[in-house]
Amino acid sequence: MEIRLATMQDAKGILSLLKANHVSSLTEEEQKEGFVTTYFTDEQMETLIEKEKGVIIAVDNDKVVAFATAAPWSFWAQWPLFTYMIEHLAEYSFEGVTLTEENSYQYGPVCVDKAYRGTGLFQKVFYASLESMEARFPIMATFINQINPRSYAAHTRKVPMDTSGTFPFNGNKYYFMACSTSLKEK
Repeated sequence: MEIRLATMQDAKGILSLLKANHVSSLTEEEQKEGFVTTYFTDEQMETLIEKEKGVIIAVDNDKVVAFATAAPWSFWAQWPLFTYMIEHLAEYSFEGVTLTEENSYQYGPVCVDKAYRGTGLFQKVFYASLESMEARFPIMATFINQINPRSYAAHTRKVPMDTSGTFPFNGNKYYFMACSTSLKEK
C-alpha cells in the first residue's frame, strides 16, 4: 500500500472511486455506510492535483483505494455550499482562533473503498492530507452532513476533530469541524 500525493495519472482512479461512493450513485441503504456529496469535473480535479497539490491517495496494486482532497477556500468558492461557508467562517473558531480564509482551508471529500474500510486506511490518508497542508495553513476545516453518521464517527472517533458548530444549508444540516494541521498520527 502506498500513500502519496496524487498525480494526473491518478485522476481517473480518483474520479471512479468518487463516483462509486457519491450519494447519487447509492441506494438509501448503501448511504448508511457513508457517502460523498461533492463531485468534480475533470478540470476541477486537474486543478486540485496540479495547482493546489491537494489530493492524497492510497494505492494498492495500482488501484486508487482511498483519497482525501484539500484546497484553499478560493478553490471551493465555485460551489454554493462552500461560498456559504466562506461567508460564515468568522462565526467559527478553533482553540480560540477565529477562522479566516488565510488561516484555514477546506478538507474533503475523503473516501475509502468499501473493501478497505475498518483497516486504519482512513486515518493514514487523513494524517497524510494534514501533513501536506501544514506548511500553508495552521487550521483544517470541513463539514459533515448530519445524515452521514459514519463520516461523523470517523472524524470524531478515529481522528480527533472538534465540532465547532452546526449550520443549515439547502434543507440539510451540517456539522462544522476543525483541527490543527500539526496533528500527528499516534
